Amino acid sequence: MAIKGKSESHGRRIRLGMVGGGNDAFIGGVHRIASRIDDRYELVAGALSSTPEKARASGEALGLPRIYDDFKTMAQREARRKDGIEAVSIVTPNHVHYAAAREFLKRGIHVICDKPLTSTLADAKKLVKAAADSDALFILTHNYTGYPMVRHAREMIAAGDLGAIRVVQVEYPQDWLSVEQDFKQAEWRTDPARSGAGGSTGDIGTHAFNLACFVTGLEVESLAADIQAFVPGRQVDDNAHVMLRFAGGARGMLWSSQVAPGNENALRIRVYGEKGGVEWAQEDPNYLWHTPFGEPKRLITRNGAGAGAAANRLSRIPPGHPEGYLEGFANLYTEAAEAILAARTGASPPDGVMYPGIEDGLKGVQFVSACVKSSGRNAAWVALDH
Repeated sequence: MAIKGKSESHGRRIRLGMVGGGNDAFIGGVHRIASRIDDRYELVAGALSSTPEKARASGEALGLPRIYDDFKTMAQREARRKDGIEAVSIVTPNHVHYAAAREFLKRGIHVICDKPLTSTLADAKKLVKAAADSDALFILTHNYTGYPMVRHAREMIAAGDLGAIRVVQVEYPQDWLSVEQDFKQAEWRTDPARSGAGGSTGDIGTHAFNLACFVTGLEVESLAADIQAFVPGRQVDDNAHVMLRFAGGARGMLWSSQVAPGNENALRIRVYGEKGGVEWAQEDPNYLWHTPFGEPKRLITRNGAGAGAAANRLSRIPPGHPEGYLEGFANLYTEAAEAILAARTGASPPDGVMYPGIEDGLKGVQFVSACVKSSGRNAAWVALDH
């Protein structure tokens, strides 16, 4: 697949719907922008809020042709239309993911869902079954897997450039919840009924966990977690220190925090093997550092000298021009578009197309559940529930 070149050679745009993402929702706007960057989708329907009045006002503000009061009605009616949606973006708070995704999956409509997969492990397992029973695709938007230099790091490790992996360090600190906040984005994320049992572990820890597994290709077998709610009265964790044991013997450490002043979105990963190491930071995403053991550190740049095929196929512009958060999201939407177009004819997606799916989502919820369980046992080692 060449992401450069846009959609004129790919036929008509994919008809897209959206659940959640109304006027005051940050992530809905991100998904809408991402779906448009490569011109592969057309947003034609939505149930953009749990409140019918807000859903209608939000849909009208976007000029949507079809506006629904709730996602169940939307799924039913769109499935009956000849020009109904082919895919739906689910960008609601976590506790709605399962019920919304299930309605569209059982009607054969492809699902593109924000992370984490669900708010509970029980719902995650039920959604895995719903996806298995459906002919529709399930895409989970762990958007950092769409960054070109993340793909390059994964390619290097898979090729054996670092040798056997020994140590994985990943962290995602933020500071925006260092004090109690009462606006919408903070309010639902700190409510266990809507976010799930995990706070920072679910919101950003799942990103760090997914990135560690995606880049290394390794599976976490067990973990030991010490999680805290430092802000008085907070019902979910806002900081977590987690030790990881990977299949094959590698060891790791994961830190997620939303009470670390001076950090905005400081996702960072370092991977060390017997032959060298790599390091990548999300806030400086076009650079990947590679250090072969005993040799000087080397800088690999997005679309620059040394960047490999896996990275270059996701790069749109020449080196030196920043690409980042929105483009990473857009890359997953375009990977999903390639898979959806292939599914129309029963073909396989083009070589190189990849995106997080339902199993990755389940692992993320298992991670959160294991962190909560381990911390409740004084940071005892806990196996991930498979």
